[in-house]
Amino acid sequence: MTTIWSGLATGALYSLVAIGYNVVLLASGVVNFANAYLIMIGTFLAYVGLVDWGLPVAVTVLLAGLAVAVIAVVEERIAIRPLLRRHGTHAALITTVGVGTLLGGIASKIWGTEPLKVPSPFSSDPLTLFGGTIQRNDLVLILLVLALGVGLHLWSRKTLLGLASLATAENRQAAQARGLNVRALGIGAFALAGLIAGLFAVFVAGRTYAHFHLGETLALFGFVAIAIGGSGSQLGGLIGGFTIGLLYAVTARYVGDSYPQIVVFGVFLLILLTRPRGLFGGAAERQV
Repeated sequence: MTTIWSGLATGALYSLVAIGYNVVLLASGVVNFANAYLIMIGTFLAYVGLVDWGLPVAVTVLLAGLAVAVIAVVEERIAIRPLLRRHGTHAALITTVGVGTLLGGIASKIWGTEPLKVPSPFSSDPLTLFGGTIQRNDLVLILLVLALGVGLHLWSRKTLLGLASLATAENRQAAQARGLNVRALGIGAFALAGLIAGLFAVFVAGRTYAHFHLGETLALFGFVAIAIGGSGSQLGGLIGGFTIGLLYAVTARYVGDSYPQIVVFGVFLLILLTRPRGLFGGAAERQV
């Protein structure tokens, strides 16, 4: 059971990235690959707040959330909005990769290339649940990500603002013609995704190190998570992330440390071949 808990904790990281991807995707139609790098920046800010400045955990969480939200809004304003207006979502998607690379380079210049240990906000004494052990930080991370994913799913399906975001992602021009403020929805989505990345960064850092390569790993497996679960589906991204974490942990435990990535990407390719829109993605019908 300890292996299962470890897989769920790792999967929570990938689900968190997938949730951030879908928040922006549902409002603007863009997969923001830089979202994983925003989480990485958040872990460094957590280190600064907790270690360098000695701030309380609650203050550090709040400041990291606000700071990363501002960075996300700047990204939307400078790198995304002009391309959406002129060239559409495909060009904007490529730009987000560049923004992520830029954030990784900035992080390495400011904080160096050595991993930084961020203290966990919880006791290091593990808990025993259902016959397995799990760190308190990991359990909180799992529960928070589950609550976030389910909450955002309900928000996007049950509220007017959530439905407006879905309409904007489906067709920006039609949504704008209907009177929706697509620009405000786009800014709000980036701000929300950045806020989530910053708020959760303390808990992410409690499981990982603050390192400039962290964004690359999270970006890759977060994309695999939404591909497996279905892009645009918060529940799909949630399940996809946890599935990857469980596959990785179980394969490493019972097959060997050299095989987890092979198994994960094997499942990824199998799902792409059999269900190209993911397990929870629906077919879209368009007039041509």
